[in-house]
Formats: sequence, structure tokens, C-alpha cells
Amino acid sequence: MSTMIDYCAIADPSIWADERGLLALLDDMRRNAPVAWVEPPGFRPFWAISRHADIMELERQSDRFLNGPRAVLQSIDQEEAVRAFTGGSDQLLRTLIHMDNPDHRIFRAMTQEWFQPRSLGKLQQRITELAKRTVDRMAQSKYCDFVADVAVWYPLQVIMMILGAPESDEPLLLKLTQELFGPQDPDMQRQEADAPDMGTVQQFFAYFSAMTDARRANPRDDVATVIANATIDGRPIGHLEAMSYYIIIATAGHDTTSSATSGGLLALMRNPWQLARLRDDPALIPSAVDEMFRWTTPVKHFMRTATEDYTLRGQNIRKGDALMLLYHAANRDEEVFEAPNEFRVDRSPNRHIAFGYGPHLCLGQYLAKMEMRALFTELVPRLEHVELDGYPAWVQSSFVSGLKRLPIRYVLTDG
Repeated sequence: MSTMIDYCAIADPSIWADERGLLALLDDMRRNAPVAWVEPPGFRPFWAISRHADIMELERQSDRFLNGPRAVLQSIDQEEAVRAFTGGSDQLLRTLIHMDNPDHRIFRAMTQEWFQPRSLGKLQQRITELAKRTVDRMAQSKYCDFVADVAVWYPLQVIMMILGAPESDEPLLLKLTQELFGPQDPDMQRQEADAPDMGTVQQFFAYFSAMTDARRANPRDDVATVIANATIDGRPIGHLEAMSYYIIIATAGHDTTSSATSGGLLALMRNPWQLARLRDDPALIPSAVDEMFRWTTPVKHFMRTATEDYTLRGQNIRKGDALMLLYHAANRDEEVFEAPNEFRVDRSPNRHIAFGYGPHLCLGQYLAKMEMRALFTELVPRLEHVELDGYPAWVQSSFVSGLKRLPIRYVLTDG
């Protein structure tokens, strides 16, 4: 193993809510210990991988570095709670991020066509109209918490549209998503004494079980119908896999976009000359959206497990070792990005890996970019002035996280 370097803070959820502390830690790891063996108290040890090139190298080899059984970082207590709840399984859910081939390839193909640009084109007008309504609502006031009042609702409404879920269920799905991704954050976690994560999952399962029954009885032109009626070799997919499929679309499908949206606006506020460039040249909005994803990297990490011995930057990774792929660190890699700690709306090329890389490249990346392009196309030309009206705050989570508060005051022109 490598010389012990104390980078254990990477497993502490609170560091992910400390903007400056996190970036300082990731910069130090990337420069001084890009392949670091860490043994955080309360966690099984793992390798922390922070260089862009190294993460891409590992992601290309999905047969050597598996998603299962440790897809995301959890404490030993969390792992034991999952096994107790599931009767011995290491996985509370079995989504695409937990699967390896051949299952990953088969399950991904079920909905892949739905999330391709050609299919998403039919949603463009509805998303554009939703973006305009969102900004129109903002214009009714001069103050808001951009996260709580705007950023969480807009992409959620798009996902509800794709699932064919009623608008009245939006508050429930938002609450469950925040509980699922923020179990260590006091503002997000489920207020339940015993097994809060499991309570959230059980509530999700009940909701989507009812949706499955409804779509089997009355199919529609939506993603929920695809999942409800999916088969493999002529047989319906398993209940766990179906419920997990709904959950990953309903949660990651909007939470990541809301994080990039709110973090992107904060970056524009901190770099007003970049906002001015967008106003002067709206053609830069697509590249600005990519820069927002690089800058915020809503999915902070995934875990992989080595199936054989492997050498990376001189470090001997053993069969069975776990690796934490730090996408947030890789997206500030000075070997790949010129001035990586500068926010540039015209950054080109922009080889960020906020959506992952290789076989597990995010299924919803085109939808996320479409949503954000529509929103900022509507917002930027009307935004005469914007400034902080308090302090921003971030979610305490090492997995999927971003801003949880962004109080602003602003002046918007009429649309």
C-alpha cells in the first residue's frame, strides 16, 4: 500500500458543505497524492482517485473496476443497516449505478431511446414554456431563495412530465429526494428515529408500486409505462430493479440539475463580467451550461471495486480494493483545464466528466443540458441585477450534493 496520508476528511459529509475547505482538500490530494489510500474512522478503507486522466482510465475498464457491490461511499454502520434491512444484501437499491454488465447494458437500453436528443426534441416546446413560467414567477418578487423557490422545482417539474406523475405529487417527491441524497444533513435527513434511509426507500417503493399498477392497467406515452411493462427474456423485470429504476430517474433526474442551476447562478453572481458576456452573446449559453456542470459537479463521486491487481501511478491496487472516483477533483485538474479555478462561460474545449465517462455515462445528460439552456436563455436577458441577500449554504453529502440555500435579491424585466 502507499505511504499513509491523512485525507480521511474526504469521507466526512461536512467537508462537502465547506466550499473552500473542500476545494483545498481536493487540490492537495490531486497534486500530492492523486492515488491515496485512506482509512477514515467508521469506514472501510479505499483508494481516493482525484486526477482526471486516472478516473477516465478506470472508467474505460468496467470489467476490471466494478460498480457493485460498493457503488457509493457508506459508513460501516450504514452498510450494516442495509444488510439488516435487506436480509443480507449490500444494496438497498439496484439502479443503473449499482449494476455491471451484462445487466447494466440490458437495463440501460430499456429507456435509452427516451433520453436521446431525437426523442427529447418533442419536449423542447414544453420545457421552454416551463422555463418562461418559472422566470415569470420570479419576476413577481424582488427576493427569493433561488434553491428553494426556483432551482429545485423547475427540473422536478420536467421529470414529473416525463414520468407522467401529477403536479400535486411534486412536494412528496422533492422531500423524498432530499432525504435520499442528504441523510447526513440535518436540514435534509428524514426525521425518524430508526432506519431513516429505509423509511424513505419504503415510501418511494409504495409510490412507484402504485404507479406500476396504474401503467400496466392503462399504458401511456411516458417513461413510467416503459419501466412498468419492461421485460427480459419475456418476463417482467424484478420488483427491486423496477422500483430502483423509477427512483434513480425521479431523484438524480432533477436533483443534479437543480444543483448545477443554482451553483451556476452563484458562479455568474460572483463573476459579473461573465454574466455580462452572456447578456451580450446568448450564443454562449450552451458552453456556459457545460461550464456550470464542470464547476458544480453535482455527482461528487462513485465507488468502484477492483477485480484484479492493478498498478496506477506506481500504487499497487489489490483485487477487492475499493476506489473512490472524485469527479469534483478531476473537474478542477490543471493538467486538463486551463485556469481550472476560473469560471469561464466560453470555456472550450471543456472535457469535464460531471456526467461520468465510459459505459456509465449519465443517461440524462442531454435532458439536463436542455433544461438549463432553456432556463438561462429565458433568465439571462431579463436579469438586470442580482446579488446575494444572505449566505449560501451547501448540503452535507459526499455523493450527490450542491447548494441548499441561495438567498438573492434581483431585478427582472417583464418577459
